[in-house]
Amino acid sequence: MDDAADMVDLSFALAGRELPRRYRDALAQALAHALPWLADEPGVAVHRLNLVAGAGPRALLSGRTRLTLRLPRGRVDDALALVGQPLRVAGEALVPGTASRRELLAFGTQYAHVVAAEPGSAAEGGDELDFMNQVRAALDRLGIRGRAICGRHQPIEDGPLGGYGLMVDGLEPDEARRLLHQGLGPRRLWGCGVFVPHRSAAAVGATH
Repeated sequence: MDDAADMVDLSFALAGRELPRRYRDALAQALAHALPWLADEPGVAVHRLNLVAGAGPRALLSGRTRLTLRLPRGRVDDALALVGQPLRVAGEALVPGTASRRELLAFGTQYAHVVAAEPGSAAEGGDELDFMNQVRAALDRLGIRGRAICGRHQPIEDGPLGGYGLMVDGLEPDEARRLLHQGLGPRRLWGCGVFVPHRSAAAVGATH
């Protein structure tokens, strides 16, 4: 059985007021403090938070904002320890609430809002060709022959860290499952390289 069959998304309702738009590192640290096993568990990832759109440095959480973890099925009960446990994220209190489990869907088109470039590479600064070479090499290592479509360059947190939106289409079901399980690139706990099913290539140009 493909390992991806044992991965699920666990999604929590989330109570809170606002966060800085560059929240990724702070959230990863808060989750690692609450769930000490998280950082060492293979395949674990954190989906990006959907914040209210705007141009300021801080963003409101909407009533639909969810905290979603991708993790092995056998870790679901352990992760439910988050329910009702306040997370201190950049000085703000976020409280995970009711959780629901979602199976991963091996559609032929998969999309990641941002895939982080390899640290120190030219791609971090906006070299798309270097990034796509990294992507192709990573897909080849996973035995994935799908077509990769690059989106816009995006900063990740502060400093030189950067990445790109990415769509991979033309996937066979077993390839899609491997991509969902493994993801691409570094910083998975920052919400980077986490793929979700998609039906259209239009999303690849969407802003983060």
